[in-house]
Amino acid sequence: MQDAAPRLKGLVEQLLGTPLPLRVRAWDGSEAGPPAAPALVVRNRRALRRLLWKPGELGLARAWVSGDLGIEGDLYTALDLISGLVWERGEDARGLGAALRDPEVRAAVRGLVGMAGLPLPPAPPPEEVRRRRHLHTRRTDRSAISHHYDVGNDFYALVLGPSMVYSCAYWQEGATLEEAQRDKLELVARKLALKPGQRLLDVGCGWGSMAVHAARDHGVRVVGVTLSQEQAAYARKRVAEEGLADRVEIRVQDYRDVTDGPYDAISSIGMAEHVGAERYLEYAETLGRLLAPGGRLLNHQIGRRPRRDESSYAVDAFIDAYVFPDGELAPVGTTVALLERAGFEVRDVEALREHYALTLRRWVANLEAGWSRAVRLTGVGRARVWRLYMAASAVAFERNQIGVNQVLAVKTPGTSGSSGMPLRARTWT
Repeated sequence: MQDAAPRLKGLVEQLLGTPLPLRVRAWDGSEAGPPAAPALVVRNRRALRRLLWKPGELGLARAWVSGDLGIEGDLYTALDLISGLVWERGEDARGLGAALRDPEVRAAVRGLVGMAGLPLPPAPPPEEVRRRRHLHTRRTDRSAISHHYDVGNDFYALVLGPSMVYSCAYWQEGATLEEAQRDKLELVARKLALKPGQRLLDVGCGWGSMAVHAARDHGVRVVGVTLSQEQAAYARKRVAEEGLADRVEIRVQDYRDVTDGPYDAISSIGMAEHVGAERYLEYAETLGRLLAPGGRLLNHQIGRRPRRDESSYAVDAFIDAYVFPDGELAPVGTTVALLERAGFEVRDVEALREHYALTLRRWVANLEAGWSRAVRLTGVGRARVWRLYMAASAVAFERNQIGVNQVLAVKTPGTSGSSGMPLRARTWT
């Protein structure tokens, strides 16, 4: 009798206390749920064992990465529907311990255990990082960066396209991804008011896109620092091909070890998410020491919505285990406050949330179009990680669960109070 899907759907709805908005297709070929909805494909009983041993996001992630669980139909619609089950409940959702005190929930769990078969915990997929302490030492930061970025420049080129910019683009109607990324780099350059002969420090320089743009189009001298060996090798080759070796230096170096200031400007684009809450003031103070009086900092950083109880914030289990180990998000208000504590004057904050959603959808399209090559380059597990993380992040930006902000700050000199900023600074819009 092929009844696994209706049984599974009923048990999950009993467990959640709400209708499941997806179809369910089980390993025995049975289906249940709204016919027009995307299907949650449970390919084997091992998927249930993963969820029972690690309830919540980590169990779902393990099932997805291993291929035990899949989505048939539009991935974004499916993620939006699944996300609604979590995000619409907000911070008031019951924890697992409280839920298990409900007799109906306990009965649903017993039913799932019966369907799952032998109660042995499946081994996590090999792509999972098994570190859980967020130390943010030089060694742990280097390891975390290597996990995410040292997976092959060819893979990143497939996903990001020729610009090799791994942060949100700046979109206008009809733009290509490359045009939108160029416009973002130019936006940063204009906010920093880069001029020929100035020195720019690009913290977390990636594959050198900002460094090349600033040196080639604005005539500045650039030092770019990254902890990724593969990024540095790619960026140095790119700098040489552009004929900019006399103006751009790419270092494999922790930003805390940069000592050759002062710089006229600092760009930090998509790097500060790796710093960690306990280290953020140190990060801001370090950049402040490296800036000349009147120098500008452009801090481009993903943020999250604030919580009523900030002590309840926990790092996203899937992102921490598979994507950005030790990454932490903070509300933009916290970021601004810490920059000000470090002595900066914050002059402008621009939210680019919708721009990142558009960018991520383009990256997912690139990955899907080159799926076979991506799997050859990095393995099917990691390719599945990237598809899920980028698509889910796009949905999170669209739902305003996370955002991204460019914070422009100035190191105001002494007691004069002069910022060096024009009266109407937003000439970049």
